[in-house]
Amino acid sequence: MTPPAVVAVINTSADVIDMLRFSLERAGFVVVTATTDAIRDGEIDLEHFARQHEPGVIVYDIAPPYEENFRLFQHLRASEALRDRAIVLTTTNARHLVKLVEEGTVVHEVVGKPYDLDQIVTAVEQAAQSRGTR
Repeated sequence: MTPPAVVAVINTSADVIDMLRFSLERAGFVVVTATTDAIRDGEIDLEHFARQHEPGVIVYDIAPPYEENFRLFQHLRASEALRDRAIVLTTTNARHLVKLVEEGTVVHEVVGKPYDLDQIVTAVEQAAQSRGTR
């Protein structure tokens, strides 16, 4: 039996993290979490987090301030430990974000808010399947 895929949820809101964790765990995923502030402020070392948990899929929220959170996303994508992971991005400005995401980046889907939690679960399932981790 294949172990369940590990999904990292990185978001600015603890409440949203809890909702996503519940929905993804109910769908059979192992979920690890971090807030963008904890990564940005150095409370969580991104490389250590990635090596410790080895997530196959990352659900990352690009919230206001967009530029700051997009820079953190670029740092995440440049991380040796995370560069090949499938990513599901969430944002309140999906149209603008789609233009910013570089070609060749392993972004499985950009989901605009408001979104249905089942929409995120479906996007994560598809991303995990595309990586062969589910």
